[in-house]
Amino acid sequence: FSPRPSRGEKVPEGRMRGAVQHLRTETMTPRILHFERIDSTNLEARRLVEQGERRALWIRADEQTGGRGRLGRSWVSEPGNLYATYLFPISAGVETASQVSFVAALAVHDLALELLPNVSARIKWPNDVLINGAKFCGLLAEVVAPQMIALGCGINVAHAPAGTPYPVTALGQHGSLPPLDTIFQELHTKLQIRLKMWDEGRGFARIRDDWTARAAGLNSETQATIGDKQHTGLFRGLAADGALILELPDTTQHHIHSGEVRFAAIEAMRNAQEKT
Repeated sequence: FSPRPSRGEKVPEGRMRGAVQHLRTETMTPRILHFERIDSTNLEARRLVEQGERRALWIRADEQTGGRGRLGRSWVSEPGNLYATYLFPISAGVETASQVSFVAALAVHDLALELLPNVSARIKWPNDVLINGAKFCGLLAEVVAPQMIALGCGINVAHAPAGTPYPVTALGQHGSLPPLDTIFQELHTKLQIRLKMWDEGRGFARIRDDWTARAAGLNSETQATIGDKQHTGLFRGLAADGALILELPDTTQHHIHSGEVRFAAIEAMRNAQEKT
């Protein structure tokens, strides 16, 4: 996975700002489109698919002007961090594609421990990767066409955004790191390992087990907000489809597929970190 630059490629007016660098790799690895500045790497993936792209490739940007996260939230994307989307085909159905978020969270967790072996990294349902309770990564998996997935990855490397409603951190705040290009290459490697393990859903049971072993807040008090309703119980793990299993006080189980979730164990971790 050693990209080498080729000549610049121009794109239609309004699709990006600044210069574009088009990188390519050896035959057996995905191509890389590297932008200095773009609205969103996931949006670029969608545009490419609309133009007929059906092969695997990476779209990377030094800066995004319209980065997005889960639930439509904006993702601050200033230079110095890693912003990339992996566009790839799958043969499985749309219902299986929702599992990609868990696959990606494991890959980023693997990446964090590779770069910083001594940190305490955990995964908050469904795909927030935390260090000491603070988020350093945003992941957004989207079905951009039948059997085409765009997996957006925003990783705080050099700095973390200010003014967020939850604690955030950056990898660089926890130790020395290699160059950003090396981190990107490591992300690719870790993701390919986890995608192979997942095997388009056939290996999701193993992914689910590995995810659960790294989960934050397991068996702790959890509050889920869905619309205007709140449910409080204990987080008991992942269902076969990736839903959060919430055990209510009467021991019945409720499966949460989306919404805001707060874990008492994560809040305690964050409070302890603030006191140090």
